[in-house]
Amino acid sequence: MTKKISLDDRIFIAGSNGMAGKAIYKSLKKAGYGSIKNNGILLTPKRKDLNLLEINDVEKWFYKNKPTVVVIAAAKVGGILANSYFPSEFLLDNLKIQNNIIETSWKYKVKRLLFLGSSCIYPKFAQQPIQEDELLTGELEKTNECYAIAKIAGIKLCEALREQYGFDAISLMPTNLYGEGDNYDVENGHVMASLIKKFYINKKQSIDTVECWGTGSPFREFLHVEDLGDAVTFALENWDPNSPNAPRKKDGKPLYFLNVGTGEDIKIKNLADKISNLVNFKGKIIWDTTKPDGTPRKKLNIDKMTSLGWKAKISLEEGIIRTLKSIENENLF
Repeated sequence: MTKKISLDDRIFIAGSNGMAGKAIYKSLKKAGYGSIKNNGILLTPKRKDLNLLEINDVEKWFYKNKPTVVVIAAAKVGGILANSYFPSEFLLDNLKIQNNIIETSWKYKVKRLLFLGSSCIYPKFAQQPIQEDELLTGELEKTNECYAIAKIAGIKLCEALREQYGFDAISLMPTNLYGEGDNYDVENGHVMASLIKKFYINKKQSIDTVECWGTGSPFREFLHVEDLGDAVTFALENWDPNSPNAPRKKDGKPLYFLNVGTGEDIKIKNLADKISNLVNFKGKIIWDTTKPDGTPRKKLNIDKMTSLGWKAKISLEEGIIRTLKSIENENLF
């Protein structure tokens, strides 16, 4: 089968300095993209060189650098509390970033674009495991509603440009990400990074308790960021939504976004126990039930992505061990 992108493509990775962006860069590089001998390049501008919030800056950069493939991994992200404290920024900044990049990519005739969404786009009480058809079938989880609405708008803009103008835009919905390069801010980071940091530091400082947020009862699915990077490369190369064999909606219409995950979830209490054991923490875990739990369960149905031939390779335990090693090697805490 002919690949949908080429080694001589000029691939722009928006958000290349973030956790997901770095993993995508690494995966594309491993697959041979960005090689000078193949006349390819991976474009990874820093924030000081390209302000994605300003449409004029984005258009000038596209005119100068002429990307042929675009991956949007840039976003304002955070955990439950960050989403609750800064809803305006999570909605407005993400809308600006993605609209600027998607519209400019279409205007400058980029041949293929991949937009990274999030599993939080689905209703709070979606049927488990969550299929792509669950989108917009119910109320969103309030604690990250604004972020979810922005991501849904990105998916729909990609769909609209494809259906109206034939613009080759696809989207992936990853489950909760973790791994090297994560944001370990306990207040504003995601649950995995927050737990790893708390247990790691308290073990290191001989503190005999760790306080965790919520009741520990929700279930979550986690995907190592290296697996996401490989999923992005795989989708860019192989997924053609217009192919007769491509995954489709229940009504038979083309599907332009796919779930990406492991197909396995874990109770947050059990996750805390696992991290505690892996860092050899011997103290007591205290649950602060005044903090929100969020969605009770969020497990993705990944049948459509796996039907294309992609599957996650890194187990949860292996991924946490690798994350802990990266913390030690970089002396983060």
